[in-house]
Amino acid sequence: MKPTFIYLPTDDLDGTVRFYRDDLGLDEAWREGDDTVAFALPDSDVQLMVSTAPGEHGPMYLVPSAAEWVRAHPDLEVVLPLEQIPGGATVGFRDPAGNAFHVFDQAGLTATS
Repeated sequence: MKPTFIYLPTDDLDGTVRFYRDDLGLDEAWREGDDTVAFALPDSDVQLMVSTAPGEHGPMYLVPSAAEWVRAHPDLEVVLPLEQIPGGATVGFRDPAGNAFHVFDQAGLTATS
């Protein structure tokens, strides 16, 4: 599991983007369609990802296969079922303290993508 993103859902993508870009001075790293924007965090490989997609805020961990990770952890509470995302899949969980976290893969991406 590699920490990759901090996921922040929003109902106002434009306002949230303006806050992190203009008020906090973060640099935009990438966009996916009209619903997701990621920001580079200084001195970190982890990015802040804001999106209108459903889910709860929390860390996102890159794994080789989200489906296999789910099968290997059957006792965890799933809060967002396994779903396809561009280039892979994601699933959301809740830890014993009630905090959300996500695992995702990019298994659909190739080295030339």
